[in-house]
Amino acid sequence: MLPPNSIKSEVVFDLGDMEKRLAEIEALVAKEGFWNKPDEAKTVFKERTVLSNRLERFKGLASEIEDTQGLYEMAVEESDEATLTDLARQAASLMQQADRFALELMLDGEDDGKNAIVSINAGAGGTEAQDWADMLYRMYSRWVERKGYKLELIDYQPGEEAGIKSATFTASGENAYGYLKSEGGVHRLVRISPFNASGKRHTSFASVFVYPELENEIVVDIEEKDLRIDVFRASGSGGQHVNKTSSAVRITHLPSGIVVQCQQEKSQYRNKELAMKVLRARLHQREKQKQDEKLQEIHDSKEDIAWGSQIRSYVLQPYQMVKDHRIGLEIGNVNEVLDGGIDRFIEGVLLARDTKAA
Repeated sequence: MLPPNSIKSEVVFDLGDMEKRLAEIEALVAKEGFWNKPDEAKTVFKERTVLSNRLERFKGLASEIEDTQGLYEMAVEESDEATLTDLARQAASLMQQADRFALELMLDGEDDGKNAIVSINAGAGGTEAQDWADMLYRMYSRWVERKGYKLELIDYQPGEEAGIKSATFTASGENAYGYLKSEGGVHRLVRISPFNASGKRHTSFASVFVYPELENEIVVDIEEKDLRIDVFRASGSGGQHVNKTSSAVRITHLPSGIVVQCQQEKSQYRNKELAMKVLRARLHQREKQKQDEKLQEIHDSKEDIAWGSQIRSYVLQPYQMVKDHRIGLEIGNVNEVLDGGIDRFIEGVLLARDTKAA
């Protein structure tokens, strides 16, 4: 039998918090002078929209559960096997929706609701590692598409023979950073090398770093004197126009040594704008790591891109399996995972962290 009361009990505490916060926002909006600071008002309205949508989803889900429960009890009394079969499928779907909703409520960190900036870098190993980095880029691109998010490519450095040396992109959508933050770390691939005629197994590594994209109203103090800005002609398959002018931009933040670049757009101004966005995000993350011990885990994950530091292994030969070493989750359908089916890993890590925090 469908247990609607147990589903509600899992989210009722968060529901109460949301209703309380929404009431506080409504009172704030009603205050005189609220519109005198349009940037702050925009942030408040964005939060109100998110809370309102979540409350509506909860109420709609609760109503469907109650209706299904009533129909289930009637079907049991009438011994209507066909209806019971249909309701069982509907109940399973509602349980999945409730699980996803409960997971979303866990994404209440300061940056969880923001867009994500994802950087993929090939490890040592030349063509093998670069091809693996390109496979990861495709995997995350497909995941972004599946989630209904928007992907914007910031920088793409092709490999010398195949694959990519690195790629940086933004994933835009609600809770994008909250979900993708668990993907940061080293990813390991084991397969028969397609680039080696001897047919031997080969192990490749690539790293994934994930940062929250900062909103415009969040200020990171960057002084012009601390920047070295270089322009150059773009390379690779960005279209013929990018190779004709010095539109690509590389920005070096001298105090921190952070280097970012962008060459995907026609306009040098646009490339600089995108590169500065990445730089602000990286500097913000760097400062948060210094000030907040809770982010030490992110810092510790930036280990050498090599054996022993991986968070997940993808094995294509002699058997097929993807294993997340943090939670012990194994999935045999490697093709599905590499096609963007990584939600079970993401959700597993998030739930494991929530359990530890509790």
